[in-house]
Amino acid sequence: MQGGSAGSLALYCARLLTCVPGLCNVTPDGSVPWPYIEQSPSTSNQAQAILTLIIFAALAAIVLYQLYSVLGRRVGRQPGDTPAADARPSTLRAPERPPEVIDDGVSLTGMAALKARDPSFDVGRFLGGAKTAYEMIVRAFAAGDRATLRKLLAPGVMASFDAAITQRENAGSTESVEFLHAPRADVEKAEVEGDTARVTTRFLGEFRSRSKSAEGEAVDDRRTAELWTFERDLKSQDPNWVLVHVDAAEA
Repeated sequence: MQGGSAGSLALYCARLLTCVPGLCNVTPDGSVPWPYIEQSPSTSNQAQAILTLIIFAALAAIVLYQLYSVLGRRVGRQPGDTPAADARPSTLRAPERPPEVIDDGVSLTGMAALKARDPSFDVGRFLGGAKTAYEMIVRAFAAGDRATLRKLLAPGVMASFDAAITQRENAGSTESVEFLHAPRADVEKAEVEGDTARVTTRFLGEFRSRSKSAEGEAVDDRRTAELWTFERDLKSQDPNWVLVHVDAAEA
């Protein structure tokens, strides 16, 4: 009995040492169920949560990949893109050259024709010179200054002016003029014929004429309106215009 009691006591003590409540899985009858160690509820829940996250992450990666493959591709030219053709020199571009005058069957007339033949022609500068010439010619005619007139008049007009001066001289008369106001000048017409350009200018002038003759002295205030036509050879290097025709005009 003592040997059996000692063996039972030793077995009971071993069970007490190895079966602390909460730390082992031993049933009261001494049997050990399978599995020996059971996972706690908190550990099981954490594993399940991690597995769920991994599954959702995989699904999200698949959805994002599908969206990128459908919407992420660039189709056509984007607003910020530079055409590829601009990055390299074009093989079809012709070398630059000066513009050529193309004869399209349409002939220019008037001022357009004049500027086409003489691009340096300026209306304002021309009218300024025309007014100066007008005053010089009127004063030179009154004074009988043939030398000045020859520089400004065409031969036909010069012949007419010279005849009038000679007639006045034969009558023993003299004349002088004084402009009361600067003359007004406006372009009436412009034309090009061959290499000759003509510009007709309308003049309005006010001047005082003083004349002396055998009958005495006379003072006459005049207001005139005339059309003077100036001419120039476009091939000539001389930029000056000459008076070729004079007509009366309505004031």
